[in-house]
Amino acid sequence: MTETVGSPAGASGESAAGAREGIRVQRVYTTEGVHPYDEVKWERRDVVMTNWRDGSVNFEQRGVEFPDFWSLNAVNIVTSKYFRGAVGSDERESSLRQLIDRVVLTYVAAGVEHGYFATDADAEIFEHELTWMLMHQVFSFNSPVWFNVGTKSRQQVSACFILSVDDTMESILDWYKEEGLIFKGGSGAGLNLSRIRSSRELLSSGGTASGPVSFMRGADASAGTIKSGGATRRAAKMVVLDVDHPDIEEFIETKAREEHKIRALRDAGFDMDLGGADSNSVQYQNANNSVRVSDEFMRAVESDGRFGLRARMTGEVLDTVQARDLFRKLAKAAWDCADPGIQYDDTINDWHTSPETGRITASNPCSEYMHLDNSSCNLASLNLLKFMRDDLTFDAELFEKAVEFVITAMDISICFADFPTEAIGDTTRKFRQLGIGYANLGALLMATGHAYDSDGGRALAAAITSLMTGTAYKRSAELAGVVGAYEGYARNAEAHQRVMRKHAAANDLVRTYHRNDAAVHKLATKVWQEGLEIGARNGWRNAQASVLAPTGTIGLMMDCDTTGIEPDLALVKFKKLVGGGSMQIVNQTVPRALQALNYQDEQIEAIVEYIAEHGHVVDAPGLRQEHYEVFDCAMGERSIAPMGHVRMMAAVQPFISGAISKTVNMPESATVEEVEQLYFEGWKLGLKALAIYRDNCKVGQPLSAGKGDKGESEKAVEKQIEYRPVRKRLPKKRPSQTVSFTVGGAEGYLHAGSYPDDGLGEIFVKLGKQGSTLAGVMDAFSMSISVGLQYGIPLEFYVSKFQNLRFEPAGMTDDPDIRMASSVLDYLFRRLALDYLPYEKRAQLGVFTVDEREAQVNGTDVAPAGQEAAVELDTMRSTVDYSKKADEQRAGSSTELLELRLGKAADAPLCMTCGTKMRPSGSCYLCEGCGSTSGCS
Repeated sequence: MTETVGSPAGASGESAAGAREGIRVQRVYTTEGVHPYDEVKWERRDVVMTNWRDGSVNFEQRGVEFPDFWSLNAVNIVTSKYFRGAVGSDERESSLRQLIDRVVLTYVAAGVEHGYFATDADAEIFEHELTWMLMHQVFSFNSPVWFNVGTKSRQQVSACFILSVDDTMESILDWYKEEGLIFKGGSGAGLNLSRIRSSRELLSSGGTASGPVSFMRGADASAGTIKSGGATRRAAKMVVLDVDHPDIEEFIETKAREEHKIRALRDAGFDMDLGGADSNSVQYQNANNSVRVSDEFMRAVESDGRFGLRARMTGEVLDTVQARDLFRKLAKAAWDCADPGIQYDDTINDWHTSPETGRITASNPCSEYMHLDNSSCNLASLNLLKFMRDDLTFDAELFEKAVEFVITAMDISICFADFPTEAIGDTTRKFRQLGIGYANLGALLMATGHAYDSDGGRALAAAITSLMTGTAYKRSAELAGVVGAYEGYARNAEAHQRVMRKHAAANDLVRTYHRNDAAVHKLATKVWQEGLEIGARNGWRNAQASVLAPTGTIGLMMDCDTTGIEPDLALVKFKKLVGGGSMQIVNQTVPRALQALNYQDEQIEAIVEYIAEHGHVVDAPGLRQEHYEVFDCAMGERSIAPMGHVRMMAAVQPFISGAISKTVNMPESATVEEVEQLYFEGWKLGLKALAIYRDNCKVGQPLSAGKGDKGESEKAVEKQIEYRPVRKRLPKKRPSQTVSFTVGGAEGYLHAGSYPDDGLGEIFVKLGKQGSTLAGVMDAFSMSISVGLQYGIPLEFYVSKFQNLRFEPAGMTDDPDIRMASSVLDYLFRRLALDYLPYEKRAQLGVFTVDEREAQVNGTDVAPAGQEAAVELDTMRSTVDYSKKADEQRAGSSTELLELRLGKAADAPLCMTCGTKMRPSGSCYLCEGCGSTSGCS
């Protein structure tokens, strides 16, 4: 914990040590006289990372040192991404101690130099506390800090940048250059092109202007080149255009038109898959596009009115359009290809702390950082699960203290940071924008028994977010009394105070539902009141304090189950094991959630075992239906509705200085009208930005049909061959078996006939009285299935379609291998799977005998590699090990594992580094295999 002493009012500017008294620091996590490194057990590990598909080695470093509680994945990510020095050289880092010391000691030295600490003892305590928190994965700085701080490289600490471009060729060429420099440093940038005159306006020479969309082509090509050649990660960029720009329709349709081109080229035989040989010819694919809409425009949409498009140079109206038609085109383009997103300009600027200096016109690539042009933001995120007590309540007091440490360190970094351009450095030093945030919200809500889409879940999320930002601004006000308010504060003091009051007023409107969120909210209220009082005396050190970033790579570093504000991806996850191999595990948060919901240990064990087998909670034994919603996830059997995501964003947005990086996923069946509704509700609910993604809206799918493997001669001339299925009839005499069964009290018989080579070829089901409607329907159904089997339809296809179907009769069965069935068809096809499918195929479908399930629970049928697997099996009897089965060959990430369970492909790209399918992380994608991200944080 920290406190300030000796703080003159209204101070501004930097301070040399000794000019003012600094902050005093109290220990929270550490013990006096004991270094944090001496409190943990360290071990050596070998890091060997391979391409999941071809087995080639992407990275190898042996003998690295980490605490024994760090997971294999976290060790792999940190070793390959953040250790500096050439691999194999003496300069190469080989221990987490070296990495943390490199960063923390640089921060503390800068803090001492610039007068942040009252005494050397306070500086030492601060060093130990930061070290402990980083080592124990309580928080993490954004990736550029780990890349650059304490090395011989430029000390770039910011992940997010906003550029500016004016209506001159010199400015446009500077944009290309500045963007490239930012990409080279492993960060992302965004900008607004609305100052560039439209293609309907004249140049001073008398010619017609090209318009902003044409200049986007050059910038897109540049980003694509740097993306494939960058040393740290792919380029990320955002392009914004105001809704009143005369070229707005062309901008809206830019990427949708390219998507239509992709479809045409694919149908003509070109390789248009992600990373395909012919995909580079497509334009505008390296940026996220967003339209800046005003309240005036949205009100015109609401009233079905007209809206004017204005010339950039004179401001005169060049054309008027029907607002609702333009809004429909925006929604239709997003429905087609997920671009453009939408940013709500008036809402953004209503929460702007520095309007006297300039408007907020753009954002970073992931839409969470929004502030002045030519500025930057460094990020850090806290792991929320680290603040959950044993009684499953949130430790608000500990969280407050952690935020104080982190925000202090973030502000210190601006004192020594380097920036890609002088303009960005000048603005950042004058306004000192910070972006503290968090990860693991989805896991925390589930673990405390809250549904993500619930009033209680939103109340707890809002209270935590309010406490975080309130504490950050309170600490910022305290720092202003020690080392001065930000340079631009004096000019913007009234506006800044107004925004602080808006945050505090929004906090007062939070309705609590449980003693957990009530306790957090009570402390948040106290913190806001104290922060306003201190800020009124001292001003604030930072123009911005918080954002909600994707937390991709750093989320893996902290072993987070969920990233940013996202819910859990699914209830089962793919886990790599120390020493090789992999396993499927039920999320650790599931037993915690069941405990929070007051289930007994025996019930928890049965429910978790069911989830391990089925991948969802529907019909889990003993689980009450009113608790199903607690286990809803982003994907799977019960997925959260799109508006559930939007409502969560709306709950926390009033307590975020910037915005929220999140994409709202929609099913493939979603309509354009539903996209319109989401964009409209986002405006009504006070969001600053919103982006959607509709499943299968992009052609560039991660699963390729292999078109690029054809020879040139085959491409030139392809024979038109028509393939027809051939029926393979059963012989007159064939082996068969009959099974009697009972499902929910209904009795019946299953007769199954086989080919002599033991392949199922026919079924007959007797259910109901002869001559009844039910008996007739089952006869027809049996005939249809039998003919399908004889025409070559695999049994596993039928099993995947009919298992878990729900209708009466359902319930208990008399089959020891299938104790519960959600319908007769669910029972029949799981029984057929057990009798006729090999273990490898049944494992993919989640169908096991009672002996197999018992062996999996006891760990007797597998030999897990490494101590980490042993810990999983000892602590969680729900583990199902697929490392020796087919899934080991087919799944390389949680997304791929989920695809095997759901039987459909997810619209996630393959990692450019290791080939593993990535998973959503905010509005970006994250690779669980190597830690690469498609975004900027």
